[in-house]
Amino acid sequence: MRAKTKMIHGGITNDEKTGAVSVPIYQVSTYKQDQVGKHRGFEYSRTGNPTRHALETVISELENGRAGFAFGSGMAAITSVMMLFDADDHVVMTDDVYGGTYRLMTSVLNRFNLDHTYVDTSYPEKVEAAITDKTKAIYVETPTNPLLKITDIKKMAEIAKKHDLKLIVDNTFATPYWQLPIDLGADIVLHSATKYIGGHSDVVAGVVVVNSDELAKELHFIQNSVGGVLGPQDSWLLMRGIKTLALRMEATESNTKKIVTFLQNHDKVSTIYYPGIKSHKGHDIASEQASGYGGMISFDVGSGELAEKVLEKVKYFTLAESLGAVESLISLPAQMTHASIPRERRLELGITDGLIRISVGIEDSDDLIEDLEKALQ
Repeated sequence: MRAKTKMIHGGITNDEKTGAVSVPIYQVSTYKQDQVGKHRGFEYSRTGNPTRHALETVISELENGRAGFAFGSGMAAITSVMMLFDADDHVVMTDDVYGGTYRLMTSVLNRFNLDHTYVDTSYPEKVEAAITDKTKAIYVETPTNPLLKITDIKKMAEIAKKHDLKLIVDNTFATPYWQLPIDLGADIVLHSATKYIGGHSDVVAGVVVVNSDELAKELHFIQNSVGGVLGPQDSWLLMRGIKTLALRMEATESNTKKIVTFLQNHDKVSTIYYPGIKSHKGHDIASEQASGYGGMISFDVGSGELAEKVLEKVKYFTLAESLGAVESLISLPAQMTHASIPRERRLELGITDGLIRISVGIEDSDDLIEDLEKALQ
């Protein structure tokens, strides 16, 4: 089954009892048991819910994994994955991660003595150098947020296998339509499903897919124990979003390429971060491991003052947190998504005060370009 077809016909697609072509929303907390300890597949909705199960099945199939899990947010998904590890374990992580991931590792999970080291994972030798006898996993975000760095997933899988580590990939920006990390050797793939998978700015969710029955058993235990599960209404919204994911990703990328060309020819734009540009350091690897470059662009206009003016002047780009929606969004990472990272650290990474991040939507590309042109003027 090809990707577009799988997004429509993958997983559980209907209700066997009624023939409904949309999985019902099972707004229920508990289930009648036929006998003590004998149930019909569900006993309590924290442990399992039919609507959530349908979502978890289709996301697992889309990522070519063994099992899927849905959580109340992307951060709940990441936190649950990190709970697979013990105190004093160590994780090597991409340096240019989402600000919420940085905050989780440095201000929350460090209280439980889960250690980590940030490195630029686009350099395999830096990953190797950061591995210690306590390292249990490599955590990769590719493309990264907001600088869109690219990490060679196959190479990371080789390193992980060599050192008996788990490879975790945040696939939020690429989605399973463009990139399949498990096929490239990853053990765990996760998404902030709030973004492209949902796609309509109407749901907050996270999903995880694992590549083995052993990991599935461990993560289900954590999901059930901690309880950060996704509700049935939001699970249904994600399934609806998945049905148009391929179409949205293609429309978004088409718009993005035109906007990148416009930005390349604008005198107020000094640097553009987009893996679809041949001069991008990770272009060749991105071209090999993904079938598309996505709809995220970051570009530098030289100063925070000018960046703020641009954000004030745009009309069709909505100034907002988040990304991956049908409407185009614009943000200033230094003051918004990555504000939790100390300024010194941001500047080290290249997240300047003048860096603007846009999530390109599915509007008419000419309107979006005219909007940016007027704002930059």
